Amino acid sequence: MSWDPEVEELKRRQQLARAMGGAENIERQHKAGRLTVRERIERLLDGDSFHETGALAGVAKYEGETLASIRPANFVMGTGRIDGRRVVVGGDDFTVRGGANDASIGGKQGYSEKMARELRLPIVRLVDGTGGGGSVKTYEIAGRTYVPGNPAWDVIAASMSEIPVIAAALGPVAGLGAARVACSHFSVMVRGIAQVFVAGPPVVERAFGTPIDKESLGGWKIQVEAGAVDNVVDSEDEAFAQIRRVLGYLPRNVWEMPPRATPADDPRRRQHELLSIIPRNRRRPYDVRALVRHVVDRDSFLEVGAKYGPSLVAGLARLDGYPVGVMANDPMHSGGALTADGSEKMTRMVDLCDTFHLPVVNFVDNPGFLIGTQAEKAGTIRKGVRALQAVYQASVPWITIIVRRVFGVAGAGHANVQALNLRYAWPSGDWGSLPLEGGIEAAYKRELEAAPDRAALLKEIEARLNVYRSPFRTAEAFNVEEIIDPRDTRPLLTDWIALAYDNEATRLGPKTRGMRP
Repeated sequence: MSWDPEVEELKRRQQLARAMGGAENIERQHKAGRLTVRERIERLLDGDSFHETGALAGVAKYEGETLASIRPANFVMGTGRIDGRRVVVGGDDFTVRGGANDASIGGKQGYSEKMARELRLPIVRLVDGTGGGGSVKTYEIAGRTYVPGNPAWDVIAASMSEIPVIAAALGPVAGLGAARVACSHFSVMVRGIAQVFVAGPPVVERAFGTPIDKESLGGWKIQVEAGAVDNVVDSEDEAFAQIRRVLGYLPRNVWEMPPRATPADDPRRRQHELLSIIPRNRRRPYDVRALVRHVVDRDSFLEVGAKYGPSLVAGLARLDGYPVGVMANDPMHSGGALTADGSEKMTRMVDLCDTFHLPVVNFVDNPGFLIGTQAEKAGTIRKGVRALQAVYQASVPWITIIVRRVFGVAGAGHANVQALNLRYAWPSGDWGSLPLEGGIEAAYKRELEAAPDRAALLKEIEARLNVYRSPFRTAEAFNVEEIIDPRDTRPLLTDWIALAYDNEATRLGPKTRGMRP
């Protein structure tokens, strides 16, 4: 006697699970411009690579001993592959009670987090709903209230220091769902269909008495500018493409080095445009993203968090196929000064690179911390020294390219200057305690106030001090180790990167300081 009847029952139940919240709710999801969770998983992963765990979980109704119907748990999870590399993926099913707590969602969601950490695999969260807390309807179902406890948060916190955690907001995301998006190494949301908030419009309206719509409360413009979400894209497929790309720069876990891609660019390439990209007029900005693209492997730079702390550009790239983290001051915003938001962005990028053994390339044109009343109100110095702390705590290989300004406390944080401090300066280098512009007024205040012709004296002092401004004088004192032809930047970096990887490979495993979201 075989087990064919039970196997047929298994297939029937699996088919019921694939029906999700039913045809009507699936149609409503599609009319809202959103894919279902199963469609998302199919598009994200390599073809036919998804192995589902917990498909049979749900709220069942029986007629006698026979299953009459089942409402599947609204969380779908399992393992699959992205570009051949195994990952764990878990997604909310909005077609079943809007992705809120139902059936065994708490157990399944937590299980996906535990699976990723125990198997040392990256986890991708496809978030579309509250993702765990549930609505107040839960009280009536359970016949009681409950003391909140975020499921598996101990695992979620620990995973940030061990495995890549990627999150996508793919619909209205509230409460614990929003926290799951924010507690990640990289997050992305889809413009127009995704919103992220601590509490949704009905709760906010009840609390403050003012009607508000989802987009005004937690749309992409708010969240990417606030830094709660890293990147925004125009479609779900673009979100999946960014997820795949980010994972391509990262190792499966901290016990491995990031994967090298097959080099597709000349490591000795000398880009002529670098010779003139920095204006001779120190007050003029330039396109720092173009500078970065001229140095790293062609088409390899992926910017992260462009709308947040825009005076600092941060992202991932490759040098001769090796993944690296990149930072660069952007003089188009706040003159490239390190702002409060820019400091937080810097802290997070340094932590990410240090956690996953990504060597850092820092292109420096930093006039210092942003000054002024608003900067002080934003807590710039507190957040700024936290960024400096991250730099000094990092043990990952680090190289600095000084392209122009290095001033003040923030400028001094371009690397751990008490360590080897491997750095190269361009002839456009300009550094000191303060820029001459502004610094003269502070240092020569009395003389200027007493001068019969203030403007003439100011010009005279500036001309006198400009003599000492040459970066070659600094090199004579070995206060800057090397001044290079800007066109030699890429060859020097591609020569360094293999050694950096060899050295970092001797320090695999979690760093003593864990990653913070």
